[in-house]
Amino acid sequence: MSVGKRLSFLIAYLIPCLAVAGYYLGGGYNFLTLAVVFGALPVLDLWIGPDASNPKEEEVPQLQQEFYFRFLTYIWAWIQFALVIWSLWEIQNHSLSALEWGAFVLAIGVNTGGIGITVAHELGHKNTKIEQWYSKFILMTVCYMHFFIEHNRGHHVNVSTHEDPASSRKGESFFAFYPRTVFGSLTSAWNLEKKRLGKIGKSVWTLDNEMITSIIVPILFISSVTGIFYVITGNLNWQVPVFFFVQSWIAFSLLELVNYIEHYGLARKEVSPGKFEKVLPIHSWNQNFSLSNAFLFQLQRHSDHHANAGRRYQSLRHFEESPQLPYGYELMILLALFPPLWFKVMDKKLEEWKSEHGESSSNSKIKKEPVTA
Repeated sequence: MSVGKRLSFLIAYLIPCLAVAGYYLGGGYNFLTLAVVFGALPVLDLWIGPDASNPKEEEVPQLQQEFYFRFLTYIWAWIQFALVIWSLWEIQNHSLSALEWGAFVLAIGVNTGGIGITVAHELGHKNTKIEQWYSKFILMTVCYMHFFIEHNRGHHVNVSTHEDPASSRKGESFFAFYPRTVFGSLTSAWNLEKKRLGKIGKSVWTLDNEMITSIIVPILFISSVTGIFYVITGNLNWQVPVFFFVQSWIAFSLLELVNYIEHYGLARKEVSPGKFEKVLPIHSWNQNFSLSNAFLFQLQRHSDHHANAGRRYQSLRHFEESPQLPYGYELMILLALFPPLWFKVMDKKLEEWKSEHGESSSNSKIKKEPVTA
């Protein structure tokens, strides 16, 4: 891998700087993060263009082991934690106008969700205790710790079937998908934990149930922060927990927007009742703009990630046969918020995919048969 590509992953760390700079500049500058992420970045994507280069397979084992790439994800966890604490401290001590408050919480949410959950997703797939701990640590700051359970043991098993709440269907708007995925993922994670605990003879009503701790830990965190701030300042500020929960909502809503984009309408063929073909690179939408891929730790090479979940972000490959999104995630997120435009762009591309891979791959052909996780 070239030095330039190695260094390109550092672009993610500019986004917290934009949030801090926008806050201290004040007023409309709080929109600086949004302007760069959803304005400048897509333009630069189109200007710089895609990067279809793949690592040489003989270099992948060594590339997978390089500590530099893991260090980038570890350090993000502490940056996110510091960013959240700092933002809550500012809310504790300063009065903001409604516009400033709204723009500030959006800027923090874009950081904790757009990049933070992306990093947590990367770390959560790894089999080392430290990486899994960092994943949960990040997810704690956005009240979405159950994602660690459902994504790894649910989504990756059931992706592109009706059993998966995180796979959007053809003709389903984001606004219809959103409650289905949020509540469906919670239900799926609970059932996965119930099944796991049942195998070892334990009740679900125990702190060994990670679904219970995933609810308790964020509440303990923000309660502790609010209490410590009260001790320091003598002011019990209700805006502190409100800000925390609002930025969390923004963060996990961005995650679900990305989920909506990544698998829209794509479906695995049912080879027998309740059994589906192996997950292939054709079952996830891909995008290869070099800048936004670096910004998102190559999350947009999603096809290879699902086909080979053990690959680290630096080793993910581009496949020509993967269905390709017309734009990077930033523009696709905006498009998803306007369903008529989304359907106009994506249903045409989905029909092209179906014509190439067979009508039986339509979501409408998949029956709601139980799938064993």
